[in-house]
Amino acid sequence: MMAKLVRGARPLNGLLVAALVAGTAAAPLAMHGAPASAALFVQPSDGGIAEFYRMRGGAPLWLAPTSGAAAQQLISLLATAQADHLNPRRYNVKALSRALADARSGNPAAVQRAEAMLSESFVAYARDQKHDPGGVIYVDPQLKPTPPSAVELLSAAAQAPSISDYVQNMGWMNPIYAKLRAAIASRVYRTDAERRLLELNLERARALPAGNGRYVLINPPAARLYMYDHGQVVDSMRVVAGRPDPAAQTPMMNAFIRYVALNPYWNSPPDITSRRLAPTILKEGRSYFTKRGYDLVDHFGPDAHVLNPMSVDWKAVAAGRLQVNLRQRPGPANSMGKMKFMFPNEQGIWLHDTPEKEKIEDAARLQSNGCVRLEAASRLERWLFNGRPPNPKGAGPEQKVNLPAPVPLYITYLTAVPSGTSIVYFDDFYGKDRIAAQRFAGLF
Repeated sequence: MMAKLVRGARPLNGLLVAALVAGTAAAPLAMHGAPASAALFVQPSDGGIAEFYRMRGGAPLWLAPTSGAAAQQLISLLATAQADHLNPRRYNVKALSRALADARSGNPAAVQRAEAMLSESFVAYARDQKHDPGGVIYVDPQLKPTPPSAVELLSAAAQAPSISDYVQNMGWMNPIYAKLRAAIASRVYRTDAERRLLELNLERARALPAGNGRYVLINPPAARLYMYDHGQVVDSMRVVAGRPDPAAQTPMMNAFIRYVALNPYWNSPPDITSRRLAPTILKEGRSYFTKRGYDLVDHFGPDAHVLNPMSVDWKAVAAGRLQVNLRQRPGPANSMGKMKFMFPNEQGIWLHDTPEKEKIEDAARLQSNGCVRLEAASRLERWLFNGRPPNPKGAGPEQKVNLPAPVPLYITYLTAVPSGTSIVYFDDFYGKDRIAAQRFAGLF
């Protein structure tokens, strides 16, 4: 896949890039008699923030004895917000540093003022990071990145096992985003070209989910699929994605995988019918349909009618002057294999099994017409069905089995991917980096 591993790069430990709270100890504040339930003297301008503190009886979040270095870590993130293509001045970094230093005195009013300011800046920053990067098809609108409410953001931080770790790892964003951002802030790149690639991929990572839910991620440049659970990759496999020519590229897409179709048909795309199938039909005649399991149908769908294949001018089909609908019946040679995973979309994209396992072995696995062929479809099926995959009931085609619950799928396009303490770079097969770089330069 022409992957390049940057060796000897500085580790991705740069979330705490520079200690901007000069002379401030990392130890939690001594509250000096300030009750945990003390109401805020400084009322936040965001009503959602005020509501969050009312819900917790005024107890501090950032300056609680158990919060560790969370406040300093947040200020360090805000001070390097240019790594997110955001302006650090929007988050009052200098005023936050002064307020935190004042709060070290233990004065209740100073503590409460610092609390309110930290929460306001955190909410503004986290909401600014959550936006649609563009270029993604949102089959299910719920999977489009939108700014969370103040209560959602602060409650998630409060519920984290460690708010210090939550801030350091940017728990409100996808881990890939957090690591790419850390690489930019820590200058883990060798050239300006690598920095630009990190920035372009950071934008794409905004469309990826945060949190601990289950989801599937596919990255065509790496030709791999990943299964995530509780924020960790629990399994992965090789895939064959769309060819580089524009009509066959696998699009960036967020959708819910809703069901599996067992014993699927394969509907031949018009270009394959013209280029590959029609010339062979001209040689073999009617026997082609019997031997290879194809039907000529009036349209693709459950109520399709089978037509006489010899009623068609196959020379016109081969020449591209006539389009017909060829459907392959289920069986060992079917291009869909034993199953396909459906997230119904207008683009006609899905994930599927394949009998052509040799294509999975190819180094350059961008050979499909847009759909994604899987190295081990049965393994994905088992995971999606929580270890209890369905079996087909007889030989009937297109047997639909709903998942126990829809599982989000994110088809992305990452040409710079965190790997340990380095970044792996992949070739820009679809030319998206080149196009995005031009648009990106105009925005920033």
